Amino acid sequence: MANIEEKVENLIKTKVEEIGYELYDVEYSKEGKNYFLRIFIDNPKGIDLVDCEKVNNVINDILDQADYIKEQYFLEVSSPGIERVLRKDKHLKQNIGKEINIKLFKKDENGKKEYQGILKKYNENVIQLENEIEIERKNIAQIKLVYNW
Repeated sequence: MANIEEKVENLIKTKVEEIGYELYDVEYSKEGKNYFLRIFIDNPKGIDLVDCEKVNNVINDILDQADYIKEQYFLEVSSPGIERVLRKDKHLKQNIGKEINIKLFKKDENGKKEYQGILKKYNENVIQLENEIEIERKNIAQIKLVYNW
């Protein structure tokens, strides 16, 4: 699935940027019987329905012509949201010093399955929170930005 995500990202990135948006992420997943291609866009002014429709209209034909995805799928264009998922190193870099929530695949040696704290630093193997807690990336199911309402 990651290969399709990379191909789609490389295919549409320039077009999305040309019309004034950042291509935040691409996610391709199967949920039940259905496949979903989710395109997450961002802009300093925020994202609304008109923005999503604009990007959808620009990329739809490009995706159809490339024909990377053989299965029938649903295309969704949206904002990554305030409590956005941080999947890539560029996302982590943009959010150093901010509060994050980390969910693990299974409980660790401390019996915890979730950590929350300020992102201090990261490398290809480890995420480090401000309180010197280090979590191996291979054990991480999801990292999200925390927005304190």
